[in-house]
Amino acid sequence: MNLILKKRQLTPEIAWFEVEAPRIARRWKPGQFIIIRPNQDSERIPLTIVDGDPGRGSIVMVVQAVGKTTRITVAKEEGEYLADVVGPLGEAASIEKAGHVLCVGGGVGVAELLPVARAFRQAGNFVTAMCGARTASLRILDEELRQAADEVIWATDDGTAGFHGNVVQCMAAWRAQQNAPPATVHVIGPIPMMRAAADLTRQWGVPTFASLNPIMIDGTGMCGGCRITVGGKVRFACVEGPEFDAHQVDFDELIRRTNAYRAQERLVLEQHECKLKLVN
Repeated sequence: MNLILKKRQLTPEIAWFEVEAPRIARRWKPGQFIIIRPNQDSERIPLTIVDGDPGRGSIVMVVQAVGKTTRITVAKEEGEYLADVVGPLGEAASIEKAGHVLCVGGGVGVAELLPVARAFRQAGNFVTAMCGARTASLRILDEELRQAADEVIWATDDGTAGFHGNVVQCMAAWRAQQNAPPATVHVIGPIPMMRAAADLTRQWGVPTFASLNPIMIDGTGMCGGCRITVGGKVRFACVEGPEFDAHQVDFDELIRRTNAYRAQERLVLEQHECKLKLVN
């Protein structure tokens, strides 16, 4: 059982949690993740470790309410417990001194981008954090990003803040104004966004790394649910990732595997919401 120390509601659907997890807090590195169960009878879901404080013995995670289990998690409050928190899992992000690093995040991926951007800056790079949201009110962790990166650029689909358009369109417009491309790019977010970003940076000739989000069950490589193809070879995101060379990822396969259980997920969520209405 892991105590929820603090909670912040970032948007109506996205919540920030500080959770008691002293062993994970001492060992985690940017890019790694945890697998949690909010309740004893819940399924397991992977979440990126956004931050960790060894002194407080706590870690930070950000959760978006999408399906049944994430909705149960977001509904948790301070003083309540998570049934299980396992980690740190996966390999840390590839952080090195490269020069100018572009970190790109979309949606809740902005939270996952934060520790990576911070680590790149601490390694001596100039870091541009470029983030996308549907509208200004759905931007998250802007203050934290401005402390972690040298430059923060927002793109909103409706133009209510920053660049008018999606974050990949913002990348293209930004690059047109630069004298030279960045030394490396790191992308985190929805799969279509990561694929479009990789297609763009391939034209730039810039090394690009994507933090992938396939289906995961145990986080140890035993179930094979997170199987992906990178450079024509089968890889397992939970133990060999989640970061991979974005130019080598078979995104078509990744989308098919991610959508494989969409109908079942929708049915479970509908049944869950029906039960909630009966209780209310």
